[in-house]
Amino acid sequence: MFSSVTTAVAASAAAAFATFLVAWARQLRTRDATSVDVLWTLGVAATTGLHALVSGGWLPRRILVVILVSAWAGRLAAHLARRIGRGEDGRYAELRRRAGARAPSVFLAVYLLQAALVVALGLVFLPLVRASEAGWRANDALAVALFAAALLGESAADRQLQRWRDDPANRGRACRTGLWRLSRHPNYFFEWLHWCAYPLLGIGLAHGAWLWLAPAGMFLLMRFVTGVPPAEAQALRSRGEDFREYQRTTNAFFPFPRRLLGACST
Repeated sequence: MFSSVTTAVAASAAAAFATFLVAWARQLRTRDATSVDVLWTLGVAATTGLHALVSGGWLPRRILVVILVSAWAGRLAAHLARRIGRGEDGRYAELRRRAGARAPSVFLAVYLLQAALVVALGLVFLPLVRASEAGWRANDALAVALFAAALLGESAADRQLQRWRDDPANRGRACRTGLWRLSRHPNYFFEWLHWCAYPLLGIGLAHGAWLWLAPAGMFLLMRFVTGVPPAEAQALRSRGEDFREYQRTTNAFFPFPRRLLGACST
């Protein structure tokens, strides 16, 4: 079984890097990297499914993991796909502008990093799909409940933002309705919260503690690297002083009334 899993990991890694290299070559022609986020999301689901297929863990748990990851990926990919064809995502457009003549090599690094992240996140799920421990536990129900809450929260945040953007009267203004009154990035918060469901499934399983690397790493990436910083830089360019006021009055990540968290934006 170890050899089959190892082969599956190697095959999924090769497929991921090959796919992202083809996608990178395509964006050289289109000058639009928006679809890379959709590709990354579906890649995580495909890799996890392959690992679950060849692993020898308790079958009901393997099926549950595939259902959860597929539900997350399907919703997010469908949401992100709506952006394709509407011009390059502002984050990538700004990166392309700043890179100038170096754009091909810069975007090659972006695509290869995305492929590496697909491979890494696929590895994170291995303790779940390989675990032989049978039977459901209370923490499994808690994990599913947290997953559902995170998915519903992210869906609500995305709908609220889209409705705001669809109203021409809101052009040039930051969204402050619904969850966006409590956090400048509730969609990122609920995306991160979804990753916390998997370590809950891993409680008591062999090597289950490794699953906490996923939410820890995703928090660092979304809060400090690929999520909040470029999104806020783009918002400052497009919304200016209105967004600066939004920054002064609203938490950056965790969706709570600012007064509950003190003066610091978290």
